[in-house]
Amino acid sequence: MITVWLRVIRIRFLLASVIAVSVGLAINWNLNGSIDFFSAVLTFAGVMALHASVDLLNDFWDYKRGIDTSTKRTKMSGGTGVLPEGLLKPSSVYRAGIAFLIIGGAIGLFFVFTDGWMIAVILAFAIFSIYFYSTKIVDSGLAEFFVAVKGTMIVLGTYFIQSNQITTEAALGGIIVGVLSSLVLFIASFPDFEADKSKGRKTLVIAVGKQNATLVFWVFPIVSVGCLIFGIVLQLFPTSVLIALVPIPLIILAGMGLRKNYKNSDLLFPSMSKTLMYSRLTGILFVIGILIGIYP
Repeated sequence: MITVWLRVIRIRFLLASVIAVSVGLAINWNLNGSIDFFSAVLTFAGVMALHASVDLLNDFWDYKRGIDTSTKRTKMSGGTGVLPEGLLKPSSVYRAGIAFLIIGGAIGLFFVFTDGWMIAVILAFAIFSIYFYSTKIVDSGLAEFFVAVKGTMIVLGTYFIQSNQITTEAALGGIIVGVLSSLVLFIASFPDFEADKSKGRKTLVIAVGKQNATLVFWVFPIVSVGCLIFGIVLQLFPTSVLIALVPIPLIILAGMGLRKNYKNSDLLFPSMSKTLMYSRLTGILFVIGILIGIYP
Protein backbone atom coordinates (compact mmCIF):
# COMPACT_ATOMS: atom_id res chain seq x y z
CA MET A 1 0.00 0.00 0.00
CA ILE A 2 2.88 2.39 0.77
CA THR A 3 4.28 1.87 -2.72
CA VAL A 4 0.89 2.71 -4.21
CA TRP A 5 0.73 5.97 -2.28
CA LEU A 6 4.30 6.84 -3.29
CA ARG A 7 3.28 6.16 -6.87
CA VAL A 8 0.23 8.43 -6.79
CA ILE A 9 2.25 11.18 -5.08
CA ARG A 10 4.83 10.79 -7.91
CA ILE A 11 7.64 10.72 -5.41
CA ARG A 12 10.43 11.05 -7.98
CA PHE A 13 8.95 14.27 -9.36
CA LEU A 14 9.21 15.90 -5.92
CA LEU A 15 12.89 16.43 -6.77
CA ALA A 16 11.87 19.58 -8.66
CA SER A 17 10.72 21.20 -5.40
CA VAL A 18 13.76 19.89 -3.52
CA ILE A 19 15.95 21.63 -6.11
CA ALA A 20 13.94 24.87 -5.85
CA VAL A 21 14.31 25.04 -2.06
CA SER A 22 17.99 24.11 -2.36
CA VAL A 23 18.57 26.97 -4.81
CA GLY A 24 17.02 29.43 -2.36
CA LEU A 25 19.18 28.11 0.48
CA ALA A 26 22.34 28.10 -1.65
CA ILE A 27 21.78 31.70 -2.75
CA ASN A 28 21.24 32.73 0.86
CA TRP A 29 24.42 30.92 1.94
CA ASN A 30 26.33 32.61 -0.89
CA LEU A 31 25.07 36.10 -0.06
CA ASN A 32 24.70 35.97 3.71
CA GLY A 33 26.92 33.12 4.85
CA SER A 34 24.34 31.48 7.12
CA ILE A 35 21.49 28.96 7.20
CA ASP A 36 18.71 28.68 9.77
CA PHE A 37 18.44 24.88 9.73
CA PHE A 38 15.11 24.70 11.57
CA SER A 39 13.50 27.02 9.04
CA ALA A 40 15.19 25.15 6.19
CA VAL A 41 13.82 21.78 7.30
CA LEU A 42 10.36 23.27 7.84
CA THR A 43 10.49 24.88 4.40
CA PHE A 44 11.35 21.55 2.80
CA ALA A 45 8.45 19.90 4.66
CA GLY A 46 5.94 22.57 3.67
CA VAL A 47 6.96 22.67 0.03
CA MET A 48 6.96 18.85 -0.24
CA ALA A 49 3.46 18.72 1.26
CA LEU A 50 2.15 21.31 -1.20
CA HIS A 51 3.80 19.53 -4.13
CA ALA A 52 2.29 16.20 -3.05
CA SER A 53 -1.09 17.92 -2.78
CA VAL A 54 -1.09 19.18 -6.37
CA ASP A 55 -0.06 15.76 -7.69
CA LEU A 56 -2.80 13.97 -5.73
CA LEU A 57 -5.51 16.43 -6.71
CA ASN A 58 -4.33 16.32 -10.33
CA ASP A 59 -4.69 12.54 -10.39
CA PHE A 60 -8.16 12.80 -8.82
CA TRP A 61 -9.51 15.38 -11.25
CA ASP A 62 -7.96 13.76 -14.34
CA TYR A 63 -9.64 10.49 -13.35
CA LYS A 64 -13.00 12.14 -12.62
CA ARG A 65 -12.92 13.90 -15.99
CA GLY A 66 -12.03 10.67 -17.80
CA ILE A 67 -8.69 11.96 -19.04
CA ASP A 68 -6.57 9.24 -17.44
CA THR A 69 -8.85 6.54 -18.83
CA SER A 70 -8.58 7.97 -22.37
CA THR A 71 -4.82 8.32 -22.72
CA LYS A 72 -1.93 5.91 -22.91
CA ARG A 73 0.12 6.10 -19.73
CA THR A 74 3.90 6.46 -19.82
CA LYS A 75 6.42 6.97 -17.03
CA MET A 76 6.11 10.73 -17.55
CA SER A 77 2.56 11.30 -18.78
CA GLY A 78 -0.99 10.01 -18.63
CA GLY A 79 -1.26 10.09 -14.84
CA THR A 80 -0.07 7.50 -12.36
CA GLY A 81 -2.65 4.85 -13.29
CA VAL A 82 -3.50 4.25 -9.63
CA LEU A 83 -7.16 5.24 -9.94
CA PRO A 84 -7.90 3.62 -13.34
CA GLU A 85 -6.39 0.40 -11.98
CA GLY A 86 -8.58 0.59 -8.88
CA LEU A 87 -5.64 0.52 -6.49
CA LEU A 88 -7.07 3.39 -4.43
CA LYS A 89 -10.48 5.00 -4.07
CA PRO A 90 -10.86 8.43 -5.71
CA SER A 91 -12.24 9.83 -2.45
CA SER A 92 -9.13 8.65 -0.59
CA VAL A 93 -6.82 10.35 -3.07
CA TYR A 94 -8.87 13.56 -2.89
CA ARG A 95 -8.85 13.59 0.91
CA ALA A 96 -5.09 12.94 0.95
CA GLY A 97 -4.59 15.84 -1.46
CA ILE A 98 -6.58 18.17 0.78
CA ALA A 99 -4.74 16.87 3.88
CA PHE A 100 -1.35 17.65 2.33
CA LEU A 101 -2.67 21.06 1.27
CA ILE A 102 -3.69 21.77 4.86
CA ILE A 103 -0.33 20.58 6.21
CA GLY A 104 1.58 22.72 3.72
CA GLY A 105 -0.74 25.65 4.40
CA ALA A 106 -0.25 25.31 8.17
CA ILE A 107 3.52 25.36 7.80
CA GLY A 108 3.22 28.36 5.51
CA LEU A 109 0.98 30.09 8.05
CA PHE A 110 3.69 29.62 10.67
CA PHE A 111 6.11 31.49 8.43
CA VAL A 112 3.49 34.21 7.83
CA PHE A 113 3.51 34.91 11.57
CA THR A 114 7.31 34.77 11.83
CA ASP A 115 8.27 36.47 8.56
CA GLY A 116 5.37 38.66 7.51
CA TRP A 117 3.16 39.56 4.59
CA MET A 118 5.51 38.49 1.80
CA ILE A 119 5.08 34.84 2.81
CA ALA A 120 1.32 35.42 3.01
CA VAL A 121 1.28 36.48 -0.64
CA ILE A 122 3.32 33.44 -1.70
CA LEU A 123 1.18 31.11 0.40
CA ALA A 124 -2.07 32.50 -0.97
CA PHE A 125 -0.83 32.02 -4.53
CA ALA A 126 0.30 28.46 -3.73
CA ILE A 127 -3.02 27.39 -2.20
CA PHE A 128 -5.07 29.00 -4.98
CA SER A 129 -2.98 27.53 -7.80
CA ILE A 130 -2.80 24.05 -6.25
CA TYR A 131 -6.54 23.72 -5.70
CA PHE A 132 -7.53 25.08 -9.11
CA TYR A 133 -4.54 23.80 -11.09
CA SER A 134 -6.17 20.68 -12.54
CA THR A 135 -9.38 22.44 -13.53
CA LYS A 136 -9.38 26.18 -14.14
CA ILE A 137 -5.65 26.75 -14.68
CA VAL A 138 -4.89 23.87 -17.05
CA ASP A 139 -8.15 24.45 -18.92
CA SER A 140 -7.09 28.03 -19.61
CA GLY A 141 -3.73 27.03 -21.12
CA LEU A 142 -1.77 28.64 -18.29
CA ALA A 143 -0.32 25.53 -16.64
CA GLU A 144 3.24 26.13 -17.79
CA PHE A 145 3.07 29.76 -16.68
CA PHE A 146 1.82 28.83 -13.22
CA VAL A 147 4.47 26.12 -12.82
CA ALA A 148 7.17 28.62 -13.75
CA VAL A 149 5.79 31.15 -11.27
CA LYS A 150 5.48 28.44 -8.61
CA GLY A 151 9.15 27.50 -8.97
CA THR A 152 10.15 31.16 -8.80
CA MET A 153 8.10 31.71 -5.65
CA ILE A 154 9.56 28.65 -3.93
CA VAL A 155 13.06 30.06 -4.38
CA LEU A 156 11.96 33.57 -3.38
CA GLY A 157 10.06 32.27 -0.36
CA THR A 158 12.93 30.08 0.80
CA TYR A 159 15.37 32.94 0.48
CA PHE A 160 13.02 35.40 2.20
CA ILE A 161 12.45 33.06 5.15
CA GLN A 162 16.21 32.85 5.62
CA SER A 163 17.06 36.53 5.08
CA ASN A 164 13.85 38.63 5.21
CA GLN A 165 14.91 40.08 1.87
CA ILE A 166 13.98 39.81 -1.78
CA THR A 167 17.00 40.13 -4.06
CA THR A 168 17.63 40.04 -7.79
CA GLU A 169 19.74 36.91 -7.30
CA ALA A 170 16.85 35.02 -5.72
CA ALA A 171 14.36 36.22 -8.35
CA LEU A 172 16.63 35.28 -11.23
CA GLY A 173 17.48 31.93 -9.67
CA GLY A 174 13.77 31.30 -9.19
CA ILE A 175 13.01 32.01 -12.83
CA ILE A 176 15.68 29.53 -13.91
CA VAL A 177 14.25 26.80 -11.68
CA GLY A 178 10.63 27.58 -12.56
CA VAL A 179 11.23 27.54 -16.31
CA LEU A 180 13.07 24.21 -16.05
CA SER A 181 10.07 22.66 -14.27
CA SER A 182 7.70 24.20 -16.79
CA LEU A 183 9.72 22.65 -19.62
CA VAL A 184 9.13 19.15 -18.22
CA LEU A 185 5.39 19.77 -17.97
CA PHE A 186 5.32 21.15 -21.51
CA ILE A 187 6.84 18.12 -23.23
CA ALA A 188 4.86 15.71 -21.05
CA SER A 189 1.63 17.12 -22.49
CA PHE A 190 2.41 15.93 -26.03
CA PRO A 191 1.29 12.29 -25.51
CA ASP A 192 -1.88 13.49 -23.74
CA PHE A 193 -2.83 15.83 -26.59
CA GLU A 194 -5.89 13.94 -27.88
CA ALA A 195 -7.24 12.91 -24.46
CA ASP A 196 -6.80 16.42 -23.04
CA LYS A 197 -8.44 18.04 -26.06
CA SER A 198 -11.40 15.66 -26.05
CA LYS A 199 -12.14 16.46 -22.39
CA GLY A 200 -11.99 20.24 -22.80
CA ARG A 201 -8.51 20.77 -21.45
CA LYS A 202 -6.43 23.43 -23.18
CA THR A 203 -2.72 22.91 -22.64
CA LEU A 204 -0.15 25.14 -24.29
CA VAL A 205 0.58 22.36 -26.81
CA ILE A 206 -3.12 22.25 -27.72
CA ALA A 207 -3.26 26.05 -27.94
CA VAL A 208 -0.42 26.36 -30.46
CA GLY A 209 -0.67 22.94 -32.12
CA LYS A 210 1.83 20.09 -31.98
CA GLN A 211 4.00 21.24 -34.87
CA ASN A 212 4.33 24.81 -33.58
CA ALA A 213 4.90 23.45 -30.08
CA THR A 214 8.10 21.77 -31.26
CA LEU A 215 9.43 25.30 -31.84
CA VAL A 216 7.97 26.73 -28.62
CA PHE A 217 9.87 23.95 -26.83
CA TRP A 218 13.15 25.81 -27.39
CA VAL A 219 11.89 28.93 -25.61
CA PHE A 220 12.20 27.22 -22.21
CA PRO A 221 15.91 26.26 -22.32
CA ILE A 222 16.78 29.55 -24.03
CA VAL A 223 15.14 31.51 -21.20
CA SER A 224 16.76 29.44 -18.43
CA VAL A 225 20.24 29.52 -20.03
CA GLY A 226 19.82 33.21 -20.85
CA CYS A 227 18.95 34.05 -17.23
CA LEU A 228 21.92 32.04 -15.98
CA ILE A 229 24.38 33.79 -18.29
CA PHE A 230 22.76 37.16 -17.57
CA GLY A 231 23.28 36.53 -13.85
CA ILE A 232 26.95 35.73 -14.40
CA VAL A 233 27.53 38.79 -16.59
CA LEU A 234 26.00 41.04 -13.93
CA GLN A 235 28.04 39.21 -11.26
CA LEU A 236 24.89 38.11 -9.48
CA PHE A 237 26.02 34.49 -9.72
CA PRO A 238 29.58 33.18 -9.42
CA THR A 239 31.18 32.04 -12.68
CA SER A 240 31.20 28.52 -11.25
CA VAL A 241 27.48 28.21 -12.09
CA LEU A 242 28.62 27.73 -15.70
CA ILE A 243 28.79 24.09 -14.67
CA ALA A 244 25.00 24.09 -15.08
CA LEU A 245 25.48 24.39 -18.85
CA VAL A 246 27.05 20.92 -19.06
CA PRO A 247 23.71 19.11 -19.70
CA ILE A 248 22.86 21.28 -22.76
CA PRO A 249 23.55 18.41 -25.24
CA LEU A 250 20.68 16.51 -23.59
CA ILE A 251 18.13 19.18 -24.38
CA ILE A 252 19.42 19.57 -27.93
CA LEU A 253 18.92 15.83 -28.50
CA ALA A 254 15.49 16.02 -26.83
CA GLY A 255 14.39 18.90 -29.05
CA MET A 256 15.61 17.18 -32.20
CA GLY A 257 13.80 13.99 -31.23
CA LEU A 258 10.62 15.93 -30.48
CA ARG A 259 10.72 17.61 -33.87
CA LYS A 260 11.09 14.23 -35.56
CA ASN A 261 8.54 12.25 -33.55
CA TYR A 262 5.92 14.75 -32.33
CA LYS A 263 3.19 12.96 -34.32
CA ASN A 264 3.97 9.59 -32.76
CA SER A 265 3.50 9.47 -29.00
CA ASP A 266 5.04 6.00 -28.79
CA LEU A 267 8.38 7.40 -29.96
CA LEU A 268 8.38 10.47 -27.71
CA PHE A 269 9.57 8.88 -24.46
CA PRO A 270 13.33 9.26 -25.18
CA SER A 271 12.85 13.01 -25.72
CA MET A 272 10.70 13.29 -22.60
CA SER A 273 13.26 11.38 -20.55
CA LYS A 274 16.15 13.53 -21.80
CA THR A 275 14.16 16.67 -21.02
CA LEU A 276 13.50 15.52 -17.47
CA MET A 277 17.16 14.59 -17.02
CA TYR A 278 18.27 17.95 -18.44
CA SER A 279 15.96 19.86 -16.10
CA ARG A 280 17.04 18.00 -12.97
CA LEU A 281 20.76 17.93 -13.76
CA THR A 282 20.78 21.63 -14.63
CA GLY A 283 19.06 22.47 -11.34
CA ILE A 284 21.39 20.30 -9.28
CA LEU A 285 24.50 21.67 -11.01
CA PHE A 286 23.16 25.20 -10.53
CA VAL A 287 23.05 24.58 -6.77
CA ILE A 288 26.53 23.04 -6.81
CA GLY A 289 27.87 25.94 -8.86
CA ILE A 290 26.53 28.49 -6.39
CA LEU A 291 28.07 26.60 -3.46
CA ILE A 292 31.41 26.20 -5.23
CA GLY A 293 31.45 29.96 -5.83
CA ILE A 294 31.42 30.59 -2.09
CA TYR A 295 34.94 29.23 -1.81
CA PRO A 296 37.04 30.84 -4.60
